[in-house]
Amino acid sequence: MTVADQTPGEPRKMRTSVKGPLMFSAFWAVLAFVAVLIFASGGSAHTPRFDLAFTGAGIAFIVSLVVAAMLSMSYKENAEHLGQGSGVNLSSKRPGHGGHAAPSDPADGDAETTDGDR
Repeated sequence: MTVADQTPGEPRKMRTSVKGPLMFSAFWAVLAFVAVLIFASGGSAHTPRFDLAFTGAGIAFIVSLVVAAMLSMSYKENAEHLGQGSGVNLSSKRPGHGGHAAPSDPADGDAETTDGDR
């Protein structure tokens, strides 16, 4: 679904909304703020370093917002034909794959193997 597929007046989905990446970035900014505030002061005898905490929170917010934006822009739906068919080595019914011997009768090729045949 692209932005062009959105209808006016309806809420956007999480993938096309701005709310998700902003909440993700705000979480990491708050976490970085608390971590830098605690660890940069050098103990309880020193004053808290709010300047470093705000700098770390700003950096964490911007970096995580850019990463979230890049990941959401690189998202692409798979083509419909990729979900169809048996794929490579997904069918265990066909003998001759995975070390099984080929059957003598071609009609038996679709029969499932039992645990005793392995």
